[in-house]
Amino acid sequence: MSQALEDLLSEIAACRVCEKALGHEPRPVVQAGESARIVVIGQAPGSKVHASGRPWDDESGDRLRDWTGMTRDVFYDPARVAHMPSGFCYPGKASGGDKPPRPECAPLWHDRLLARLPQVRLMLLVGQYAQKLYLPRGFAPNLTEAVRRWQDAPQGRFPLPHPAWRSRLWMAKNPWFEEVVLPDLRRRVNDALAD
Repeated sequence: MSQALEDLLSEIAACRVCEKALGHEPRPVVQAGESARIVVIGQAPGSKVHASGRPWDDESGDRLRDWTGMTRDVFYDPARVAHMPSGFCYPGKASGGDKPPRPECAPLWHDRLLARLPQVRLMLLVGQYAQKLYLPRGFAPNLTEAVRRWQDAPQGRFPLPHPAWRSRLWMAKNPWFEEVVLPDLRRRVNDALAD
């Protein structure tokens, strides 16, 4: 890892910009290596990930790895896969789930981090917050339509629903996701990781 990337990751780990708004100790969760071919951009860490400090270290991560066909070893290898959530810290609980990602993170860190990941071939845009950040304005009216239009997304960007437990209900209503989208996702993941 270059000194520039190492310094940036240390700076992110020390970030306290939204500490007062969080109401708990910030613990930015990020993974990156200069040779990463895939970057996973999700929402924000949940409480389990906040506790472990490891991206997608929960049931949602199990489902996401299943969707992509990546093993844990590949998924957690920063030389192959980077993890950069829309908000790096657990935002806390709200009624019906977690609060949205803090709005400070993406403008503060994303461009700087992506600039140090020159080998990225595929961005997995997991959930509506990532899609709002990285799909063109007006691309789709909602998450379902964004995922349905995955083939129209800009080169190297792949919209996905969030793999929370609710995604099982969403998948039951949208069987095309498993039938058509997931096989293409796995092919693109394999292509991105191939030398």
